[in-house]
Amino acid sequence: MKEIVILGAGYAGLKALRHLQADKGDFHITLVDRNEYHYEATDLHEVAAGTQPKGKITFPIADVVKGSTTFERAEVKEIDRKQQKVMLKNGKTLAYDYLIIALGFRSESFGIKGVAENALEMVDVKTAENVYQHIVEQMKDYAITKNKDDLRIVVCGAGFTGIELLGALEDSRKKLAAMAGVEPEKLQFYCVEAVTRLLPMFDEKLADYGISMLKSWGIKFLTGKPIKEIKPDTVIYQDDKETGATKELTAKTIIWTTGVSGSNVMEASGFSQRRGRVMVSPGLTDTEFSNVYIVGDVSAVMNAENNRPYPTTAQIALSMGEHAAKNILSQLKGGSITPFTFKSLGSVASIGNTHAFGLVGKSMVKGYPASFVKKMIMDKSLLETGGVKELLSKGRFDLYH
Repeated sequence: MKEIVILGAGYAGLKALRHLQADKGDFHITLVDRNEYHYEATDLHEVAAGTQPKGKITFPIADVVKGSTTFERAEVKEIDRKQQKVMLKNGKTLAYDYLIIALGFRSESFGIKGVAENALEMVDVKTAENVYQHIVEQMKDYAITKNKDDLRIVVCGAGFTGIELLGALEDSRKKLAAMAGVEPEKLQFYCVEAVTRLLPMFDEKLADYGISMLKSWGIKFLTGKPIKEIKPDTVIYQDDKETGATKELTAKTIIWTTGVSGSNVMEASGFSQRRGRVMVSPGLTDTEFSNVYIVGDVSAVMNAENNRPYPTTAQIALSMGEHAAKNILSQLKGGSITPFTFKSLGSVASIGNTHAFGLVGKSMVKGYPASFVKKMIMDKSLLETGGVKELLSKGRFDLYH
């Protein structure tokens, strides 16, 4: 019996698992993840802002493990492709015939001093919960000390994640203000970003719509201001490009959302990688080992249309996971590996529970209709990773409010 090992129970890993389990072939699967639950990574900003509880964006991995599949809760230490073994941090070693590497992402500091020590990251459920708890503590502190920095929240980075987080924080404004005992407008939300053209994945007019909406709610953007250092309760950014002069923005809550890298396991295992991402073959395999598939956040897949890697999204991760599973099933039956192709169905960014903007196909969607579409996208993702049971228990059915 052949052994298939899947590393990571995120979007790509679970999609691959579900496709392989549906085949019921003569093979055994071992799924490895450090958590006992899967979480919808695209919804972490809601947990961080306190608009959704952890339980709404998670479900037990055991719920989707069926048949001849074994779940191993552990962290991956290293992968030996020549020996076809995976070393785990708990001391165990797993042998494989086929391997799907679907390890997730980590926060990227880009070498900026003080990020790890003085900013809050938001890369998993635990860190997202930490962000919200930290914000709550600052609101309670203000009620006692009247320190205005308690009421200021700075989001570092105006990418997809940062923008969605700002929208969710706006949804929480009244609740947070009540904790502090102040009027909602007393809370100050800032976003500091190095570039001036925000959200390049969208048409400029569409991106401007989303940013303008956030600004109309009182959120302040400092664009074209590269962050130079994070000190305790202080963001230092370049204010003048010509002179290099800097300014400081003080706040008790500083959240880092400037970018992510793939798992450090890729570097530790000797893969040819850049920021934890490996350039794969057309069939999603390692360029040297055709039995090793690299998908999701650790994979770099070239888009032939612009000769650049596709951005790492849940949509492409799901597609990659399924394609890797199909290719393994083909290999098991003596068939060949087929190239991966991807056509985006569109992308929608939420700015709160009832506002969003983005593209569906080639059509622009804005405002409440876009929020409806966003929730449908989230439900589709949940269905693909967890199935009908998880969709019914965790799905977003608040489509009309």
